[in-house]
Order: sequence, then structure tokens, then C-alpha cells
Amino acid sequence: MGTITTRAAVCRGPQQWWDVVDLRLESPRAHEVRIKFMAAGLCRSDEHVRTGLTPVRYPIVGGHEGAGIVESVGPGVTRVAPGDDVVCSSLPVCGRCHYCSTGHQNLCDDGPDTRTGHLPDGSFRFHDGTEDVGALCGLGTFSRYAVVPETSCIRLGEDIPFEVAALIGCGVPTGWGSSVYCAGVSAGDTVVIFGAGGVGSNAVQGARQAGARHVVVVDPVAFKREKALTFGATHVFETAGNARTAVLRMTQGRGADHAIVVVGVLDEQVLNQATSIVGKLGQVTITSGGSRDHLLGVNTGALVGYQQCLQGVRFGGCNPLRDIPRLLDLYRGGELMVDELITTRYGLDDINQGYRDLLEGKNIRGVVIHEH
Repeated sequence: MGTITTRAAVCRGPQQWWDVVDLRLESPRAHEVRIKFMAAGLCRSDEHVRTGLTPVRYPIVGGHEGAGIVESVGPGVTRVAPGDDVVCSSLPVCGRCHYCSTGHQNLCDDGPDTRTGHLPDGSFRFHDGTEDVGALCGLGTFSRYAVVPETSCIRLGEDIPFEVAALIGCGVPTGWGSSVYCAGVSAGDTVVIFGAGGVGSNAVQGARQAGARHVVVVDPVAFKREKALTFGATHVFETAGNARTAVLRMTQGRGADHAIVVVGVLDEQVLNQATSIVGKLGQVTITSGGSRDHLLGVNTGALVGYQQCLQGVRFGGCNPLRDIPRLLDLYRGGELMVDELITTRYGLDDINQGYRDLLEGKNIRGVVIHEH
């Protein structure tokens, strides 16, 4: 072990594009792991960091979806060993706090500090000269190497491609779990999914696997609507108005059982469209981030009078230590489409083009392939 140099994509402030530079990376300390990342997903959440919609401490190495090989470990590490193939959960799981011990690992108490970019002991491992550089979610998968908490590591089988494993670290469980766990979709339900990107496509897969009769997707991008059909959507629409007309027809006027909102940025218009498309006892599940902290503007009369439910979701309600291996098994068995999520592969130097492609609706999921 020892300090090494690594190539990484750093955001230095709101509205600044990713700066690909060499950083100094320290050795792992107690309960930390140094990983040689092989692949990283280009998630919309990192774009929110770049634009400033998600407040973080800058400068910060981006990336919270990643898989690679354990290069070295610090004292006390027991979950993984050097040479192990691993996927990193975008949320750490301590296994000891109240939420972990009650089956809510997605709300682990180790999670709230993920925007500061420091490790659990409050210090940093990335350095640019004399400046400390954070790591998004304590990971920083937009770096060839990174030091991460042991609590973020889950061992992989050697049969799983790194680019597949990277997406199962965040986008796949977030979308899949939004349907299966948080919405609680069941056989015969009518489900409307707003947004068919990397997370929305997995919400479609989750709803289909849960037995929904109608899986309706609303997305303005034709390419994403076409892809949604391959993931299990039964109907796709460009506008919420057209979707609502069709849903009322297919449910004899009752409305949908569930609306799941996974658009890139939540706003009041989409929120109102979602609440208006569900019927009595309908449930609206929100996975998207908001355009500002305080956002509601819904018809509370319908919410109360129709006994509807409005709920937020973190990590799809999944427990990383249980559900990441479960999703990997579904992939192995051909029951979960992950390869098909990957639209374009990029080198790290092309990361800004990857995000331009995301913003232009060209990708379901872009993936950075670090040089081997």
C-alpha cells in the first residue's frame, strides 16, 4: 500500500463541467477499502451535483455507481479481501444502527453525510495538491482508484460483468424497488411510470415482475418510449394527458392504482399529473429529486377525499446487503435486463459528452469504462 496517483473527474462548483485530472489518493485506513474501479454508471444524480441542484461540498469526485477489484484494505476490514470483485452500494450499510437492525438499510445512519464527500472518520483520501477533494457518496467512482468505506462494499461473483454490477449498485434497485417494495405493485394492478430513463426502465421491470396488468409509461422522448416496451411496458405515451385518457378507458373510469415518478427533475406539473392519474386509494411514489426543497402543490382535496397516498422513496426501499445479491441472481437467471440498459460506453475523458448525451435524451444509461 501507499499513496498513489489516480485519474478522476472532479466537479469544482455549480454549473461547472467535469474536470478530468490526476489526484493523489491515500492508502485506506481502518475499515476502508481501496478499489480499482472498472466501470461506473452515469446517473442523473451526478448531473444534479454538477448543476448545483443537489448541494454538496466542492470540489468533489463524482460517481456513485461503480464496480471493480479490491486493491488493498485497511485494518479491521472483514467484508472483502484484496483481489475480490466488488460492487459498491451508493448507500453505506453499517448493519448496527436502528434502521439497519429493523430492515431499513436504505436509511442507514451512515448515509446522511454522503454529500460532504469525506470518509466516516471525517477526513479525505483524495487530494489535489494541498486541497482536500471529496468523493460523492463516499465513493467517487469517476476515479480509476478510490478509497471507500467497507460498509459500501458487496462481494461479486466472477460471472458478473463490471458494467452490469455498477448499475445494480444504484439505478437498478432504485427503480425496481420503487415498484416492488415502495409502491407494492401486485397482480392485476395498473401502474403509470413517469420517466423512462435508467431508473424508470427498472421501475417498469419491477412492475412487470410484480404482476401488473397494465404498465403505462409517460416520456416525451420517442427513443425512451420505444425502449420501455422492451423492458415490459404495455402502453407508452408522449404526454400525461393522453396517458390519463387511456388509463381511464382501460380501468373503466377508476384510474390507476399506482403512479411512480422517476423523471429527471420533479416539478409541480408532473406531481399534479401523477396525482390526477390515480384513482381512489391510489398511491403516488416519488423517486425523483425536486427542483427546490419545498414542493407540493397537489390537490389535497382529492388526496384526502379519495384516500390517496403520496410517499417518497430512497434507494427503492431496498436493503443493499439483501437486494443487490437478489438482483444479481435475477440477472443471472435471465429475469432482469441490465445489459440492455447500457446505451453507450465512454472513456473517462469523454464523461462530459456522456452527460450531454443524457441531457439530450440519447441514453438510457451511459457507462464509463475505466482503462484496464
